[in-house]
Amino acid sequence: MDNLYLILSISVIAVITAALRFIPFAVFSANRKTPNIILYLGKYLPYSIMAMLVVYCLKSVNLLASPFGIPELIGVIIVVVLHLFKRNTLISIAGGTICYMVLVQLIF
Repeated sequence: MDNLYLILSISVIAVITAALRFIPFAVFSANRKTPNIILYLGKYLPYSIMAMLVVYCLKSVNLLASPFGIPELIGVIIVVVLHLFKRNTLISIAGGTICYMVLVQLIF
């Protein structure tokens, strides 16, 4: 019964995930104009999500206790510099994360 439950659960998850990926192509076909609200969300939602992630990641930084938020500040600076230099989100986030983890694990 446990294996059957797992197979059914994974199947349902896979079908729902595939449906969520394919539905926009069916609803917004090439023959119809994409609604303005969808265009607006597509333009501004990624930036909003990134801003929320930054706030979430920095919400528990204690500026009054050692290391006073220094690793986080250096990580954020690395992300900004890499993004301004490379214009690649993946490289920026990976570089900042690696820098932060090295600072936290080895230096601070």
